[in-house]
Order: sequence, then C-alpha cells, then structure tokens
Amino acid sequence: MPQQVTQPDSRRHQWLVLASCCLSLLLVMMDVTIVNVVLPSIKQAFGASLSGLQWIVDAYTLTVAALLMAAGTLADRFGRRKVFLTGIVIFCTASAFCGLALTPTQMIVARILQGVGGAMLNPVALSIIANTFLDPGDRARAIGLWGMMSGIALALGPAVGGFIADALNWRAVFWINVPVGLIALAMTIRFVPESRSPIPARFDPAGQGLAALTSMALVGALIEGPDLGWQSAPILGLLILSVLSLVTFLIVEKRSTHPMLNLGFFRSVPFASATVLAVLCFAVFSSLLFLSTIYLQDVRGFAPGAAGWKLMPFAVAVVIAAPLSGRLVAAQGARVPLVLSGCGLAGGAWMLTGLAADTSPLWLAMAYALTGAGFGLCNAPITNAAVSGMPRRQAGLAAAVASTSRQIGAALGVAIAGSLRGAGIVAEDRAEFAASFLHLSYFVCWIAVVLGGSVVLVGALATSGYARASAERVARDFS
Repeated sequence: MPQQVTQPDSRRHQWLVLASCCLSLLLVMMDVTIVNVVLPSIKQAFGASLSGLQWIVDAYTLTVAALLMAAGTLADRFGRRKVFLTGIVIFCTASAFCGLALTPTQMIVARILQGVGGAMLNPVALSIIANTFLDPGDRARAIGLWGMMSGIALALGPAVGGFIADALNWRAVFWINVPVGLIALAMTIRFVPESRSPIPARFDPAGQGLAALTSMALVGALIEGPDLGWQSAPILGLLILSVLSLVTFLIVEKRSTHPMLNLGFFRSVPFASATVLAVLCFAVFSSLLFLSTIYLQDVRGFAPGAAGWKLMPFAVAVVIAAPLSGRLVAAQGARVPLVLSGCGLAGGAWMLTGLAADTSPLWLAMAYALTGAGFGLCNAPITNAAVSGMPRRQAGLAAAVASTSRQIGAALGVAIAGSLRGAGIVAEDRAEFAASFLHLSYFVCWIAVVLGGSVVLVGALATSGYARASAERVARDFS
C-alpha cells in the first residue's frame, strides 16, 4: 500500500520542508545544552543545590526520552504535520513558563512540559524528511544535513545562551524560543505536507510506561545517590526498580502482538549498534559539557557570555566535522567516521583528566575542539543506520528510536557528571568548592575516556561483515 504523502511541488519545496524541520530541531536540541551556561545564574537566583540543577537539565531530556516512542506512533497514526504543529505550540508555551519560574520546582515542572513538546518535534520532523525526500540520494543528503544541525545546535547552545544571558538576563534564554518557535510554526503551516503511515503501530501503554520507568529510575538514582547515599533504601530501590522494569519491558514487548517496538529489529547489528552508539556519544558529550560550564564559571570565574565563548571550539569543530562525516559515510561507509569519532571523544576527555584551576586556555580549546570533532563525526552514521534499519512506513518509530537513544545518553551524561560529587562540592567557600569539583572532574573525564573507547569497539562491530549480513536478514524478514 503506498504512503499517504502529499508530494512536494518541486525540489525547492522539499528543501523548504527540510528547513522547517531543521528549525524545530534547532529549538529542541539547543535547549538540551543552552541551559547549561546559565546554571550558575539559576543557582544564585533560586538557591538551588547541584542535584536541583541536574534535575533542571534532566527533567527536559528525560521527558523527551520517555515520550519519543509515543510521539512517533501518534504521528504515524494521526498525521505527522498535525503532531508537529502541536509540539511547537506546547514547546513555546513551556519556554515562556520557564522564563517566568520563581522556584526550582516551578522550573522543573516547566522543563517537563517543554519535554512534552520537544518529544513531538524531533522524531516527527525526521519522519517528515524521510517521507518527503523519496529519492535515496536526496534523502541521504537531507538526513546528513539534519544530523549536522543536531550537533551544531547542541554545541552552539552554551555560546548562544551565554550571549543572551549577558546581553539581557538568564530568563531571556528561555524567552528567545518563543519568536523562533513562531517562525517554525509559520513555515510548517506553509510548507510541510501532511503524511501518515498506512500501517501505523498500535499504542502500547504498558511498553511505553515501562520504558519511561526504566530510564527515570536509573537517572534518578544517579542524581540523588550522592545526597541520599548509594546504600540507602531509596537509591537501592530505584536501582532495583530500573532493572526490574527493563526486564519486564523486554518480556512484555516480546509477548505483545502489537509491541511499541518490535524487538526483532535489534537482530540487525547495525541498528542495535546505532542505539548503543547514540547513548555512548551523547553521554560523553553532555557529561563534559555539564562539567565544563560549571568549571568555567564557578571555578575560573568567567561570566556566562565569556564561558560560552570559551566553549565555542565545541561548536566550531562540530560544524566542520559533521558534513565531513556525511561525505565519509557516502564514500567509505560508517566505519571510518565512527572510529575517528570514538578517538576524538576519548582523546578530548583524556585531555581534561588533568583539569586544574589554572589550565591553559589553549589546552582547553584543543580539548573542546577534539571532543566536538568526535561528536560531530558520530551523528551521520548513527542517524543513517537507525533510519535505514527499519521499514519506511514506520519512519516515525525509527526516528524515535534514534532520538530516544540520544536523549537517554544526554540525561545519563549529566547524571554521571554529578553522581560522583563529594560533600565538599556544595560548600560555599570557593576554594573548597574548586578542590572538590576538580577531584570530581578527574573521575568523570576518565569515565568519558572509557565510553569514547567503547565507541571505537562498537563502531567496528557495527560495520563488520557479520553486521551487514544481519541487517540483510532482518530486511528480508520485515519486507
């Protein structure tokens, strides 16, 4: 049965659709990191603890991760354009609420609402692209640009946030989403065609709930563990709950006649590896970015704008590496960019293991650039593997799997960055804070080195002959 897609009138129209989708991605992905650079300002305004700051970051990413699958299914069933427009409205409204928040609790609630809107944008936009660009070559280029925009948005967040915070105030970091969102809304109404899957997946509330419970319990344990104690009953309970809910999710999805996610797709090694790689790469990037923004402001004493500019090597390297990654994938396959990505992430993290109160700005710039290059190289092969690993009629679900992995990785990275902190890190004395923080950063950066090295190993497996054969078998089974 053919796709129910309103065909674009011209190639120009196709690229306008892509521009509309990329603008929404800019909103969603930049909001993952733009708040990092104003965390010290939020801490001062609200008197928030470090765990409170982690929840302000992770409330958004966790909500997005928890709802992406449901959003993809909704879009495939009721119309991608319709769900996309709804997501823009919710996201902009929630951004305004963030700008008006007066307490950490209000901010966290508003960030959760932002996540609801964000979940309706990211995977749905990618499925719109997959169903608008019917020519395989054009689709590959469009997805490559999409992946590049994702990395650029994440890396630009701190610089843009710092500039806005210095020029206006930290609340304007959230208010700026409103006019940008209105532009995205107008472009979507004007250019984006409606589409839906002729055979949409049925809703799976049990699977959806268990998947969300697994991620929230794990991240919650990592964030609150240092405060409540790793052997305390609440933390042990959260960790046990996370494991049990994951096992139950696998059992429920395997037995369900209409699962949220057909586990048979993971028999494709490239598809399964793309999921793992997304978690690894985004965990490294988000953990180092979270640490770096606090380090530059609370240890080195830079203003938000200056800290944002210090982090610009992240963005510049992503801008350079992302299109290069797309060309490498097209010319040589995914192995080269994935191996280089892992080397860049591990190398940048290793350079930060010796972080000190007087670390050379040049050394920091080189470390950030190497990390950004590694991160920029990973997006194209991950996105291509995830989308190509599932039938196009379930493009919304395919995009949701890739996006969920990214968001879970980002949330875990922030949680890991704060989970090893010692009691001294909340001290009011700046010298004591700096000493505790730098001790923390040593361990977090070494964890990032290990995760970056894992990218090399998983990337090599994902591009092996065995992996390609498994993908061909799965393609035959689900054709």
